[in-house]
Amino acid sequence: MNLPDDVIATLNRELLQQCRLLDYSNFSMAHIFLPITEKKEADTHALVDWAREAYPALQWALSRSDMRNATMAHFLWKPDTVLVKNAYGIPEPAGGKTLLPAEMDLVFVPMLAFDKKGQRVGYGKGMYDRFLKQCSPTVTTIGLSLFEPVETIADAGENDVPLDMVVTPQTIYYFKKS
Repeated sequence: MNLPDDVIATLNRELLQQCRLLDYSNFSMAHIFLPITEKKEADTHALVDWAREAYPALQWALSRSDMRNATMAHFLWKPDTVLVKNAYGIPEPAGGKTLLPAEMDLVFVPMLAFDKKGQRVGYGKGMYDRFLKQCSPTVTTIGLSLFEPVETIADAGENDVPLDMVVTPQTIYYFKKS
C-alpha cells in the first residue's frame, strides 16, 4: 500500500510481460478477478485486454460476491458487461449469463502473499478456496502477485487450496499438485 503509484505501474507492466509467456491456447473459460485499485492489487485489466486479442476463443468469467454467506456467483464477462463496484471496491458484473465453477478450466486467483509451496493468503473469508473446490480437479490455478514468495504461510490449513503456479513481475513459480 505504501509503494508509489509509478512503482506499482512498473510492477504491473512486468507482471503482464511474465503472464504473456504462458500458453493459454488449451483453455476455454478463464475466471479472473478485477483489482481493488485502492488496495493496489495486481491489475488484471491489461492481461485480459491482451489475451482477448491473442486468444480470441478464450472466454472470461467474473464473480459477484455475497459477503453475508461468503460465496461467489459467476458470470460470463463480455466487453459490454456492466460492472458495478461493491461495498469493498471490487468491480463486479451487474448480471449476465451465469456459469458454474465446473465450467472454468483456468482460474486466476488474487492474493496478499504466497509461499514457496503454493499456499496463499487472501482476505480471510475463504471464498476462493471454496470456489476452487467446486471447480474440476483438472482446473489450472494461477496466482498473481506483485511480490516474491515468503518462506512459509504458517497458518495454511486443510481447507486451503494450493495454487498450480504464481506469476510475479520477476518469475513464474510452478508447484506440484499433490
